[in-house]
Amino acid sequence: RETAFVFAITSAGVTHAVARSCSEGAIESCTCDYRRRGPGGPDWHWGGCSDNVDFGRMFSREFVDSNERGRDLRYLTNLHNNEAGRMTVSSEMRQECKCHGMSGSCTVRTCWMRLPSFRTVGDFLKERFDGASRVVYANKGSNRASHRADPRHLEPENPAHKPPSVMDLVYFEKSPNFCSHSGKSGTLGTSGRTCNSSSPGLDGCELLCCGRGFKTQTESVTERCHCTFHWCCHVSCLNCTSSRTLHQCL
Repeated sequence: RETAFVFAITSAGVTHAVARSCSEGAIESCTCDYRRRGPGGPDWHWGGCSDNVDFGRMFSREFVDSNERGRDLRYLTNLHNNEAGRMTVSSEMRQECKCHGMSGSCTVRTCWMRLPSFRTVGDFLKERFDGASRVVYANKGSNRASHRADPRHLEPENPAHKPPSVMDLVYFEKSPNFCSHSGKSGTLGTSGRTCNSSSPGLDGCELLCCGRGFKTQTESVTERCHCTFHWCCHVSCLNCTSSRTLHQCL
């Protein structure tokens, strides 16, 4: 599941960065996307410089997907998640407009298509991560030599679940147990991690410590405080000692 998110957000990042660079004139081989326009309206028309997401997606396929080798389940899931990241960038594009008129009035508007912030893309993919589907290969007699992942090749491991869409994240191996140390999977576990005893979130001791409990200790901390700037030119500070309570997972 975690690998699915990494592949998707990496592919989305390449798409987003290249598409934005095209519209900013930072890449000689591409420009704004002047084709991305609709029918217009009574008081506005298409213009401006739309972000070239089509070029970004094309570049991402050639650059990111080229690392994939083989025709097995790993290959299909990686390409599927790459495409899901690219599709997320495209689907979240929004129309922006600039007003034209006397004294700042908006009698006429020029509109174009703008990429979402990458934070928006990341938040969307995080939601997809939470609902990612575990899949198996569906042998339907289709051509597995195709370079692009086809959702029809993948079906949910649980027959009761719906097939993944092109924007869903998919995986085929269970995530390791992040609660315990494992040299094989490279997980460090959560023993010794500092946690928040009053938080119900992911940083809370109840979740972070995986039910093992936690220990509490008080330590003294010396920090620089009451700093003053003297002309010219140095800063003098006092040393202040305070106590703080730490909670660490067992």
